[in-house]
This record gives sequence, structure tokens and C-alpha cells, in this order.
Amino acid sequence: MTFNDIFKSNFLANVTSITMLDMFLALGLSFGVGLFIFLIYKKTYAGVMYSSSFGVTLILMTMISTFVILAVTSNVVLSLGMVGALSIVRFRTAIKEPMDIAFLFWSIAAGIVLAAGMIPLAVFGSVAIGLIFLIFANRKSHVNPYIVVLQCENRESENRSTNFLKTHTSRMNVKSKSVQKGAIELNLEIRLKDESTDFMNELADMDGVRSAVLVSYNGDYMS
Repeated sequence: MTFNDIFKSNFLANVTSITMLDMFLALGLSFGVGLFIFLIYKKTYAGVMYSSSFGVTLILMTMISTFVILAVTSNVVLSLGMVGALSIVRFRTAIKEPMDIAFLFWSIAAGIVLAAGMIPLAVFGSVAIGLIFLIFANRKSHVNPYIVVLQCENRESENRSTNFLKTHTSRMNVKSKSVQKGAIELNLEIRLKDESTDFMNELADMDGVRSAVLVSYNGDYMS
């Protein structure tokens, strides 16, 4: 192989397959879209503990997807090798919030669409998805379900307290009931009429009520 053959190799030919302008433009747009996804995630997060590292991951996932697809679209052989390489990757990090999966797919899809050159689709599609997240995630808190953990001394106090809750809530369902001698514990799912929770103070002061605890509820018990 001569010195000239080295500069005629396919490896060096791939260097100029994507221009510097294309690379900076694609990565810059992917950073902007990823930052928008991160801000929507931060605004709409409703879990127990917010993870800032996951928010940064959304930006990186958008940019990583962009430059991977840029490389794949420039070389058919590379695309086949990339499919084989990614097929052996296993991700073992547990996703705690179901909505986090949607944000991950959103980031990956936005990066892929940007790298494919469909910039209007990536931008306007991300804006539309972000608006949908904002509309459905920013619902008033009082329409969300809550759990009342109620401890009563006897059946009479149980009836008084449950009747009291029925008049001060828009909806009430019994989730579980535990009965012991001299003690009754109820787990009640309720919907608030408004954002006021002052009725819990009155409930705790009722005769025969040992304790009354109100916790938010989204499928799991949480404080």
C-alpha cells in the first residue's frame, strides 16, 4: 500500500461524508429540543423525588440519538453494524415513574427525526407533545385521588366519621378495613371538592376518632 492509497481509503472518505455545518446544526438543534423536553419534564414532574440527573439524561439522549442516526444514514454498512451492536446492549436501570418512559421515547424519537433532516416535524411535534403534557399534568390537585387513613374506637365513631367525609368530599370509596378489639382502621379513597383540607382537622377532633391522616395517592401509597 502506497502513501497515496492511505488517503484514498474508505475510512478517510467517510470523514467528509458529513460536513461540519451539518454536524453543528444537527447537534445544536438536538440540544435545543432536548432542553425543551427537559424543561417540560421539570415542569410536569409529579413523582415523589425529582431526579435532576434524569432530566440531563433526556438532553443527552436526544443528542446521542442525533449523531448515531447521522452516522447510520451516511453509510449503509455502518447501519447494519450499528443494529448488531445495539442489539446486545441491556439497560437494567429501573424506571420508577411510568411517565418517564414517555419522556425517554420522546427524546430518542426527536433525535432520530432531527438527524433524518425533518426539522419542522421535530420542532413542531415536540411543541405539540409538550403542550399536551402541560395540559394534562397541570390539572387541579383537588381532582386527584387521596387516601384517608382513619382509626376509630368503635362502630359508632366509624359511622359518624364516614358520614362526615361523605358530606365534605365529592367521592368516597372504602379501599380496606382492619378491625381489632377496640380499634377500627379504614383506608378510604376520596376526591376533594376544592383544595381546602380543613375538614381533616374537624375529623380528627371528633369523638371516637384516634387519628386521621390524608395522603396523596397515584396507585401507590405515598406521603
